[in-house]
Amino acid sequence: MKNIPRIFVGENIASGMVIPVERSVSHYLTRVMRTTECLVFGNGNEYSAVLSDDGRVLTVGAQTAHPDPSNNIRLMFAPSKRTDDLLNMATQMGVAEFLPVITARTNANHINWERMQKIVIEASEQSNRNSVPKILNPIKFSELDLSDIVFADERAAYGKELPSGAGDVTSILIGPEGGFSEDEFNALDAAGARGISLGKTILRAELAASIAIAKVVK
Repeated sequence: MKNIPRIFVGENIASGMVIPVERSVSHYLTRVMRTTECLVFGNGNEYSAVLSDDGRVLTVGAQTAHPDPSNNIRLMFAPSKRTDDLLNMATQMGVAEFLPVITARTNANHINWERMQKIVIEASEQSNRNSVPKILNPIKFSELDLSDIVFADERAAYGKELPSGAGDVTSILIGPEGGFSEDEFNALDAAGARGISLGKTILRAELAASIAIAKVVK
């Protein structure tokens, strides 16, 4: 089953549905993968499907027994020039939801979120997920509820003693390329947010996110 192409066709699917597909999907199946059979998924479920002879529709078959390996983690992050890499890697690690956060040092305010959505869909197809993570609208750091989160605390790289584990918290905050500002650190500390160490070096945001997720996932 692992070599059968997987296609995201929307959240609401069921056996017996006939779903129109774009020409790119038809081309991918028939010309690239040389098959008319595939797996379709959405909303945590996966089904077998067959492409019509004219390549215009997929007929959804039986639901498979494949469980969704996704988790319930919300990743909050400051957009950066490598937001595409961050989303790709975090999607493969099972993140359920992304929340972009505009911090004092965020330097990438013009992200093509439509392209980012395509990236998480492709990453979901590739990583054997049955769901596609949501990308929420960006908010300001000042609007963020800091009371029940863990955050990647780069102060550990400068000698501050911090725990490496994240406990039972499932909301993770990753700062911008320039790090959190002093005011933001003060706000995080005052709210009781749990800073965790990702090691003794300063990491790029996309790598920091991946390591933080690995520390939270049980």
